[in-house]
Amino acid sequence: MIVLVVLGALLVLALLTLVHWYLWRRLVRDVSAPGGLWRRAGTVLAVVLPVFSVGALIGNRAFPMSVQRFFAWPGFLWLAVLLYLMLALGVGELLRPLLLRLPARRAEPAAAVPQAVAVPQGAAAKEADAPSAGAAAPSPAPEAAPSRTASSLTAPSPERRLFVARAVAIGASGAAAAVVGNGAYGVLRGPKLKQVTVPLAKLPARAHGYRIAVVSDIHLGPILGRAHTQRIVDTINGAKPDLITIVGDLVDGSVPELGRDAEPLAQLRARDGAFFVTGNHEYFSGAEPWVDFVRELGVHPLQNARVELGGFDLAGINDVAGERKGDGPDFGRALGDRDPARTAVLLSHQPVTIHDAVRHGVDLQLSGHTHGGQLWPGNFIAELANPTVAGLERYGDTQLYVTRGAGAWGPPVRVGAPSDITIVTLASLQA
Repeated sequence: MIVLVVLGALLVLALLTLVHWYLWRRLVRDVSAPGGLWRRAGTVLAVVLPVFSVGALIGNRAFPMSVQRFFAWPGFLWLAVLLYLMLALGVGELLRPLLLRLPARRAEPAAAVPQAVAVPQGAAAKEADAPSAGAAAPSPAPEAAPSRTASSLTAPSPERRLFVARAVAIGASGAAAAVVGNGAYGVLRGPKLKQVTVPLAKLPARAHGYRIAVVSDIHLGPILGRAHTQRIVDTINGAKPDLITIVGDLVDGSVPELGRDAEPLAQLRARDGAFFVTGNHEYFSGAEPWVDFVRELGVHPLQNARVELGGFDLAGINDVAGERKGDGPDFGRALGDRDPARTAVLLSHQPVTIHDAVRHGVDLQLSGHTHGGQLWPGNFIAELANPTVAGLERYGDTQLYVTRGAGAWGPPVRVGAPSDITIVTLASLQA
C-alpha cells in the first residue's frame, strides 16, 4: 500500500513538473529575452507556484489550519488557473501555424514590372543599320525575376515568431484569468437559491407544497469560513422553508479548527427543524466530534436513523466513506419496520446509493457530493463516477435530486457549475 502511495506521489510530481516546464516554455522562454526581468521572474514563479499547490493539496493531512491557509489561497487558485491556461494554450497551439503563415503570404512582394530603357538617338541609328551588316547582334539576356520559394512562405521571420508567441501567451493568460476570476467571484458571493418541484405519488394532500431546503458541500476550511456560513444561513432563513437538510461535506478540518466557523448554523430556523447527515469529508476530519458539535448547535444528526414528519418519513444514512471505520450506511436501521404506505425521503450524501434506495422503496433521495463537476470539463469526469451529477432524475419508482452544493473543494472556483441552495417543493398527486 505504501509503495502504491509513493508511486502515485511520484507520478503526480512528474506530471506537475512536465506541465510547468511546458508553461515556462510558452509563457516565459518564448516571449522574453535571456536575462531579462520577465525571464527571471517567470522562472521563479514556475518553481514557486507548484510548491504552493502541493502544499495546499497535502495541507489538511500535514499542517495545522494556520499553515494550511498560507498555502491554500495561492496554491488552490493556481491549480484552477493552471487548468484553464492549459486549455487555452491548447487552442493556441492549433492556431499558431495559421497565425505564422497568413502574415507571411500577405507580405509577399508584388511581381516586378519591366521598365522601358531610354536609348540614345545615335546608338539607335547604329542598331538600325546592324541588319545590313549581315549578322544580327545578340540581345542581352533578360534578368531573371525573383522566384517565390517554399521557404519564403513557411519560414516566418524571428520577429514574426516572437509576435505570435506573445499574442498566444497574452490571449491564453487573459482568458484563464477571466474564467477563474469570474468563477471565484461566484463562490465568494455565495450560493443562489434554486427552486425544484418534485411530485410524489404517495404524498398526502395535506403535505402538498411542503418545502425542504437542501444544502450540501459547504466545505468550511482554510478558504471558506464563518462569513461563508453566515451567507448560507441568511439565504436559507430568507426562503422560510418547512425543513432544512444539510447533506454532508460540511467541513474540511477538525472541530477545534473550524467550530467557530460553523457556529452560525445555530441560527437556522424552520418549522420542522434542521437535519444533518455525514459526507465523506467528515470522515477525513473526524465524523463523531462533528456529529456531536452540530447537535449542540441545534441541528439534528440522522445516523442511519429516521423521523416521522407530517405526511412523510425523513431518513438519513451515514456516508459510504464510513465503511472503512465500521460506520457506513445501514439501510435496514434507517428504513426498516416503517409503513411502506408513507412517503419516504432519504438524505444520502453520495448519489451512488440510489440503487439501494430503490430496493428499499424510497420515494425521493436528496444528495450532493458531485459539486456538479465544479470546474468544467470536470462534469464529464463526475459523470463516470455518479449516476446523476446534478438535477432531478428518476430511477424506477424513486426520484433522485442532486444539488451542486453551496461551497467548493480545493480551488474556491466554479466554472459551468454554479453553487446553489435548493428549495425542493413536494407536490401531492392527490391535491
